[in-house]
Amino acid sequence: MSTTSTATATAAAQHTMEQPTSVTVVAHEGLGPAPETAQTKPHHVLNADGSVQKFRNPHSSFVDGLGPAGSLGPLGFFKVMGTFIRYRFQGKLDTPDTTPPTVTVRTPTFLPTRYPDNDPTKNHPLRATWLGHACYYIEFPTGLRVLFDPVFEDRCSPMSFLGPKRFTPAPCVLADLPAVDAVVISHSHYDHLSGPSVQTIRQHHPRAHFFVGLGLADWFKNAGIKEVTELDWWQDAEATVTLGPVGGGSAAKTSTSSSARPSSVASAAPANVPAPLKALISCLPSQHTSARSPFDRDHTLWCSWAVSSGGRSVYFGGDTGYRAVDQDQEEIEASVKDASDLAAVHAADDAVRAQRPGCPDFAHIGALRGPFDVGLLPIGAYKPRTLFSGMHADPVDAVDIFKDTKCRRAMGIHWGTWALTTEPVMEPPQKLKEALRRRGLPETGVFDVCEIGESREFGE
Repeated sequence: MSTTSTATATAAAQHTMEQPTSVTVVAHEGLGPAPETAQTKPHHVLNADGSVQKFRNPHSSFVDGLGPAGSLGPLGFFKVMGTFIRYRFQGKLDTPDTTPPTVTVRTPTFLPTRYPDNDPTKNHPLRATWLGHACYYIEFPTGLRVLFDPVFEDRCSPMSFLGPKRFTPAPCVLADLPAVDAVVISHSHYDHLSGPSVQTIRQHHPRAHFFVGLGLADWFKNAGIKEVTELDWWQDAEATVTLGPVGGGSAAKTSTSSSARPSSVASAAPANVPAPLKALISCLPSQHTSARSPFDRDHTLWCSWAVSSGGRSVYFGGDTGYRAVDQDQEEIEASVKDASDLAAVHAADDAVRAQRPGCPDFAHIGALRGPFDVGLLPIGAYKPRTLFSGMHADPVDAVDIFKDTKCRRAMGIHWGTWALTTEPVMEPPQKLKEALRRRGLPETGVFDVCEIGESREFGE
């Protein structure tokens, strides 16, 4: 059962928590447990010489409402602009109202030490704190600290003066995080990958190791960050985090993350130095796209991720669709005799969804990598559905992903921070409860949402 945590954090936490002196990462050769079809890498688009040109969504569950993949040439540009103009005239691109109050934002609290009561032998809960949009900070019972998709800027855009602007503030600054061992990035879009946030992490948490999809490591290396490992779908990496002395102290300035294989024989550590932390980081499929400009669409891989440590596991959906649909919600409601008859509307909606299969990768993830203690699953940025459904899950899709991936519990992400699409900003949690009822699950206690800055604890 999840509960709101009462743990406290202070500015001194950064100085008292054991900091990593190194993060050693070993990427496994070949694929981990995966479906047979994964061996042929159907998501790779190859050049004539066999090198990877770009990536694609390989299943019929995906139809791209935003036009052709790859570099956006003149024809593709005009097609996309024509679609947006047509939707604007049809009233499908109205700007949602972000006038407060919307999502409550609270100052987050973090554990001041790696282990509550400074006792790593106790059976502590896994702790998850929502920092807005797709960003979560996970405090594993083993002491591992993992940050997902951190974007702390006002705008998620290549320009500081243009693009989607926050309607809820960031609940803290990155310097407030007491420790960061691993940073997991789902893909290259600006609401999930921020250059300034990455550099801030590097400044305050210099030993943090970044995990990214294929093709994205070059972006980090060009930014001066060498502590990065890129993986393909179904590939795993083992991370070993070596900590400094109990009672704090910053990481040694001469230490760097390593890609060398760790020795199987560990030398005896001083009594006040904790044992190394171990984690398995798994790159898994999602259904989305990638780009940092109009000219590099799908040139880097989009991913979901699993992180496990000490027998506890988190599944991070990142940003993903489940199935593309060919009708918008307004059209479905208009097709029903009485739009106030929710049962009839839901039946018509399910009939539209049934015209195309859901992405099969999520069921493979559940069967081969699950179950997971907690899923962090996207529930927002989904309207108009005919434009975004292929790449953005709505709450019904999110519940289907939750069931497919065999998450025991889940928290909703990808909402409440930037108005990226046209649904009302407070609609995703309302629709999530409705979707849970439709799928025969409790409205609360299984797949929930929380306030920005709030922490939830998940016992075994």
